[in-house]
Amino acid sequence: MSDSINQTRRTFMKASGAVVAMIPVVAFAAKNDAMRTSMKYVDKSTDAAKVCSGCMHFVPGSPLGGCKLFAGDTEVNPNGTCVAWAKKP
Repeated sequence: MSDSINQTRRTFMKASGAVVAMIPVVAFAAKNDAMRTSMKYVDKSTDAAKVCSGCMHFVPGSPLGGCKLFAGDTEVNPNGTCVAWAKKP
């Protein structure tokens, strides 16, 4: 019986370790789909003057950036746009 408990514990610890190891991977490539939809975000702007890279809310990254309005979103295209676009001061 003791061997069975130890085996179950080992299996649990391996699975827990795998889950913990995946957290940074999931957090690194995140999209805030609900906020993108509500702000009518598109990856490619039709107006060259109103692109994310020229917006005061854009946070530059490489190759994509982030947005102060899209919490946790790290995949904002610098050539995209949304209804909250505001020119950089």
